[in-house]
Amino acid sequence: MIEVRPVDIKSKKDLKKFIKFPWEVYKGDKNWVPPLIMDMKAKFNPKSNPFLLHSQIQPFLAYKDNKIVGRIVGIINNNHNKTFNEKTGFFGFFETFQDEEVSKALLDKAVQWVKSKGMDTVRGPANFSCNDDWGALIDNFDEMPMLLMPYNPPYYKTFFEKYGFTKAKDVLAYKMSTEHKFPDRIVKIIEYAKKKQKIIIRNLNMKKYMEEIDILKNIYNKEWEQNWGFVPMTDEEFEHMAKELKTIADPRFVFFVIANGKPVGMSICLPNANEALIKIRNGRLFPFGLLKLLYYVKKIKSGRLLILGVAKEFRNKGIEPMLFDVTLKAAQEAGWEWGEMSWVLEDNVLMRNSIEKGGGVVYKTYRIFDFTIK
Repeated sequence: MIEVRPVDIKSKKDLKKFIKFPWEVYKGDKNWVPPLIMDMKAKFNPKSNPFLLHSQIQPFLAYKDNKIVGRIVGIINNNHNKTFNEKTGFFGFFETFQDEEVSKALLDKAVQWVKSKGMDTVRGPANFSCNDDWGALIDNFDEMPMLLMPYNPPYYKTFFEKYGFTKAKDVLAYKMSTEHKFPDRIVKIIEYAKKKQKIIIRNLNMKKYMEEIDILKNIYNKEWEQNWGFVPMTDEEFEHMAKELKTIADPRFVFFVIANGKPVGMSICLPNANEALIKIRNGRLFPFGLLKLLYYVKKIKSGRLLILGVAKEFRNKGIEPMLFDVTLKAAQEAGWEWGEMSWVLEDNVLMRNSIEKGGGVVYKTYRIFDFTIK
């Protein structure tokens, strides 16, 4: 008998069970990066996660023979539905063993909860939105995930499809060695763009951090608005992201593009802290996790190009490869061996062409699934 029970996020005991369950699923998996427990607690706390100020969630735990065997969260992203005029609910934080019966029970519960809120579609996985972990990994399970990217067992895709979920969209992760050299024609485009466009590319100024964040917010919310599934961040969400970013961002890898004195583009590349976090197997910084983190963070050899965007009127003018070029040079100077560019929508032809012409190769695919509620 499988019983799926709601989790009270105000209950420390219930929330702890929910947060700790993945340690059972990924026991012995050398590629899984345990989340920090303190970060997970903050994610489910309305006082520390501004997403919960405008949207609703309901976590569930599945029990079999009185033992926890799975978890899921039903999500109503009100800002998504306002943006797209939809009645779409989401599911996320899905974890279970290779047991189709448990998977079905979990998905049933999430679908039922979403339906009770008046929705006609369920989409996921989303933890909690497109501005967080997005999609399920469907290939290349033999490598550790990059920072802030999902990781899951191969059988999740099968579970979703057997339930009736179908592909909504794929997002891609590209890989590139820092030893890579751009083709001559790309180098010529970069050189021409520097002269023709009179472009200035500068690093993030940490002394004016909040002013820089305002620039980032304006570019991000404006230039990503046409992307599939994109929901602009609220001021509270951006302020929250800014605080988190400040702890992991390195100004050497954050760039702004200035044209005629105005910001028209940006890119953010983050050191792959997962190389250090994977050493903290219990998810706790104290008493010894922090020491491990401080030690291994100095040995990081990779990074993730998280954001790269250019204003519409300046696209296809050589600025994209300019940003790739300065990021690559910064990575080389830091001694990195490779980098990931993620995630990129499968039908974002402009960005895909820019990356592929520069030498990036798709090495991981993540899928977002849809289910029509009957």
